[in-house]
Amino acid sequence: MFAFIRRLFPETIFARKLEPAAERRLRLAQARAEEAMIRAHVDNALMFVDTLAEDLTFDRAIDTYIREMAIPEPLASTVATRTLVVLGQDLVPYRRRALEEEEDRPKLRLDESSEARGRSIRRGA
Repeated sequence: MFAFIRRLFPETIFARKLEPAAERRLRLAQARAEEAMIRAHVDNALMFVDTLAEDLTFDRAIDTYIREMAIPEPLASTVATRTLVVLGQDLVPYRRRALEEEEDRPKLRLDESSEARGRSIRRGA
């Protein structure tokens, strides 16, 4: 009787251990989902900061957003940090100088160089 019940109600529906390839795909999918969730929270926190700019300072608005959305702590600090980074990109003079210097430098054309290399290899063959 006990064996019959075990067959009807197994301890788990899926096997406990996944194949290594499936485990890697699962971890990649989970990482992408977490990044998308963080990006969405950062975008919404920035909108929250913009909306409440007249009433709250930016750090207080971020804290209020995190509290109102009940974001758990490891995720909350990541959202707060990334939101501050986006807000600070326009405020930090070093960042502006670095971006201006990058504009003055010629852009790398990796696609063209790899195509030229491929052509030279084909010619030599």
